[in-house]
Amino acid sequence: MSLTLPAAAVLPVTASALFLAQQPDSGDNGGQGEDFGKSSPVGFLVLILFLIAVAFLVRSMTKHLKRVPASFDTEETTEPEPAPAEEKPAEK
Repeated sequence: MSLTLPAAAVLPVTASALFLAQQPDSGDNGGQGEDFGKSSPVGFLVLILFLIAVAFLVRSMTKHLKRVPASFDTEETTEPEPAPAEEKPAEK
């Protein structure tokens, strides 16, 4: 049993084989030209803005965490207030 391709599939298979077998110096660098890996000044500005935002967020979080009590346990030294008694109608 041999593997044969229909005539309609020969051209796409051949074209894809040629595309996949291209050498790196064929002119298409895959997006890695001479400027590949270099950042732009706009990207640097965005990075600096993110770092400033993170610094303000950390500062705000630190302020809020300082206000949190060390323990959320209720103090048992205080006596609980007695429940209000229901008023009974005056008897005559």
